[in-house]
Amino acid sequence: MKESKNMTNKYDEAFERSIKDPQAFWGEVAEDCHWYKKWDKVIDDSNKPFYRWFVGGEINTCYNALDYHVDNGKGDQTALIYDSPVTDTIKKYTYTELRDEVAKFAGALADQGVSKGDRVIIYMPMIPEAAIAMLACARIGAVHSVVFGGFAAKELATRIEDAKPKVIVSASCGIEGKKVIPYKPLLDEAINISASKPEHCIVFQRPMETASMTDGRDIDWNEAMTKAEPHDCVPVAATDPLYVLYTSGTTGQPKGVVRDNGGHVVALKWTMKAIYDIDEGDVFWAASDVGWVVGHSYIVYAPLFKGATTILFEGKPVGTPDAGVFWRIISEHKVKSLFTAPTAFRAIKREDPEGEFIRKYDLSDFKILFLAGERSDPDTIQWSEKNLGVPVIDHWWQTETGWAICANCMGLHHFPVRYGSPTKSVPGWNVQVVDPECRPVKAGDIGALVVKLPLPPGTLPTLWNNDDGYVKAYLEEFPGYYKTADAGYIDEEGYVYVMSRTDDIINVAGHRLSTGAMEEVLSDHPDVAECAVLGVEDKLKGQIPVGFMVLKAGVTKANDEIIREVIQMVRERIGPVAAFKTATVVKRLPKTRSGKILRGTIQKIADNKEYKVPATIDDPATLGEMEEALGSIGYAKSRKD
Repeated sequence: MKESKNMTNKYDEAFERSIKDPQAFWGEVAEDCHWYKKWDKVIDDSNKPFYRWFVGGEINTCYNALDYHVDNGKGDQTALIYDSPVTDTIKKYTYTELRDEVAKFAGALADQGVSKGDRVIIYMPMIPEAAIAMLACARIGAVHSVVFGGFAAKELATRIEDAKPKVIVSASCGIEGKKVIPYKPLLDEAINISASKPEHCIVFQRPMETASMTDGRDIDWNEAMTKAEPHDCVPVAATDPLYVLYTSGTTGQPKGVVRDNGGHVVALKWTMKAIYDIDEGDVFWAASDVGWVVGHSYIVYAPLFKGATTILFEGKPVGTPDAGVFWRIISEHKVKSLFTAPTAFRAIKREDPEGEFIRKYDLSDFKILFLAGERSDPDTIQWSEKNLGVPVIDHWWQTETGWAICANCMGLHHFPVRYGSPTKSVPGWNVQVVDPECRPVKAGDIGALVVKLPLPPGTLPTLWNNDDGYVKAYLEEFPGYYKTADAGYIDEEGYVYVMSRTDDIINVAGHRLSTGAMEEVLSDHPDVAECAVLGVEDKLKGQIPVGFMVLKAGVTKANDEIIREVIQMVRERIGPVAAFKTATVVKRLPKTRSGKILRGTIQKIADNKEYKVPATIDDPATLGEMEEALGSIGYAKSRKD
């Protein structure tokens, strides 16, 4: 199919301008946002490598998300739909209703002495009050730090110590599938072991669990709301922090990723149309959690900046009640675009391999599926394309970046999908591939994926109270570039291929090989629902790849036969050089709560090294299952510390 030159130019023109003249490009985009005071300079590079966007400008994130639309006559439009199959609840808020709730809770925070620059930790399940608390912090210029609800007390404590919050906002419990998880005992323990103590905790009591309250410190959410007066938006500097989001550090100490106010509003509002093809009034659903960056960017902030309707979902892709829940929500709420992790679709595909649930619902309003959070294997993309009949778009980004580095920008131009690639660099992102000496490599050669500085607006300007850590973690190894810590290549036409984390490039007898490429082959097997390939230590070859496969529901073929077939497939597609001779079938793979496979931990178990149970793990029992599986193929006499 020949591409229309005009259509292609819309992306090409935006990309070229954003790289050659970022001042003009982002300055123009920023005109679409509400400012109390316009910026003096679009980008300030006077203190490299610390670049700052929209210096001198004054803005309020909450005003841009809510009041702006109310003041422009859109107050009756639906802003947020809370859909909770675990509590059998659907609740809708118009822009006016959400603004009023947020203004009230901003007043409740102010009543507890919270003001501009103070930190507030939010430790909540997927309920509307979580989004209300985030927006209320933004309204008064407080810095929020959302911690995934139900996170272990020790992990919560390290975040309390680092952020030093004046107030913590929590709820009595969360619901994981059919289980009620009490939050308050975890919160009390975290405060107890943390050297930093909040002055107050505001607790939302849910009917399924009543939290015990500490006199003098804990305040009931509803009581606080009854007493509070609505609070106006407080103008803040564009460069003031909006939030701190902690991501696991390699040292075991969490890294506090900082997001500023100005660049964040500008970039995220622009992405809604440019990347996701969402206009004002459209319904957008990011099936994530507010504890992760996707929940910040694309449940709470970007859709509201755009004047769209966002969905906040409390449930799982399967089991609440079945593998058809996504299709029910898309059909019922007329969702135009869904954004979720490939692991959600692998879970659905495993339960419903023929897509029978999909055909039970009217999905005529559904136009595009976006996947991100880990590599999207071609098999999952093809299954989705076949069963949904809409474009399935893989895109690549990170907690640190806040929005997509590479994507098929559906509002600019729909490029042909190439399996295994998140398409091209998004305007603003100058992605390059370099070798360990920071030299550019040839098109098609694997190297470290890096981004030429400055990073676009909406990305991390630094780490919380840790400028040195920011430079060391991201800027030191490749001077003049941001290190993504991903490996891959860019082809002749500018398509980027993210093969694996740089530590997933394994060295087999001197050959640098991508475990991601091998995973693609395994996931192509008709009986494999999901898989992981890891490099484990080998005395002869340095490292050798080992495959782990979870089979689809209803598979009757013998495991040994499937293992033989995948080994042959890797031999045929990648070659004998891959030395792929060992694989095993497992019931499930150890994952984080957001669905990422814990490859590093599995590798340590296989190599018989000490490991810590990661704080983000969804079910610790999976590690025992993995030890057993590895033991059956001659690895892992493991011990954890």
